[in-house]
Amino acid sequence: MRIIETVAEMQAFSREARREGKSISLVPTMGFLHEGHASLMIEGKKRADILVTSIFVNPTQFGPTEDFDAYPRDLARDRNVAETAGADIIFAPKASDMYPRGFQTYVNVEELTRPLCGASRPGHFQGVTTVVAKLLNIVLPHVALFGKKDFQQLAVIRRMAADLNMDVEIVGMPIVREADGLAMSSRNAYLGPEERKNALCLSRALATARDLFLDGERSVGTLRDKVLRVIGEVPGAVIDYADFRDGDTLETVETANGRTLIALAVKIGKTRLIDNCILGEEQ
Repeated sequence: MRIIETVAEMQAFSREARREGKSISLVPTMGFLHEGHASLMIEGKKRADILVTSIFVNPTQFGPTEDFDAYPRDLARDRNVAETAGADIIFAPKASDMYPRGFQTYVNVEELTRPLCGASRPGHFQGVTTVVAKLLNIVLPHVALFGKKDFQQLAVIRRMAADLNMDVEIVGMPIVREADGLAMSSRNAYLGPEERKNALCLSRALATARDLFLDGERSVGTLRDKVLRVIGEVPGAVIDYADFRDGDTLETVETANGRTLIALAVKIGKTRLIDNCILGEEQ
């Protein structure tokens, strides 16, 4: 496995690979890799001749009071995870190379970024779409893989790729969970033992609502009340949002169906966690 640290070298590598007729898959990450990331890489390896995973903690998607400086970083650990999962290249650029002096161009997806995390984190998705657009232009992949835990992010990136006629297949991959149901996340590293236990309220609330749906409940009001009750029973859990949305458009819904998304963002202590499910899909 090779580590590439500059934009110029990465672009040159990808252009040469394409000239040789090789296909490229990309798994963009912010590092501190876990089994969820590894599942994307394993699938990416199946879909292309060359697997590139990017490791870049992107400053433009963090707000001024968010955890950019504290975000966990461990390149040596990441290298082991990526190599085991089959990565051929780690692209680990510096911020000064991705956003050189005078940088002033951003990508913005309008409607899909307004609700959910877009409402809670102004400017976040502009940073996400800009860095992903840059990574797609630098790595030149035929396919790029993203986890469904960041459901809104996946929808936004798909919209951007379609709207800008990007010649890349965007693939969404299932949420990977710990044995007790907690969705894997790099931010789980922030949780103390009691907070780790309390964080299970997210997956528990989703499972409760899904069971009610499978038993025939279709009222979003009833399902939401149950979700709020499950999370509200946990000391110190602060709900950012607990929304029911159409799984394709992210528009609000009042009657649930098999394509209804339940999206959660909950603070456990100081750590903001997200999770979701589609009611009609197996978990």
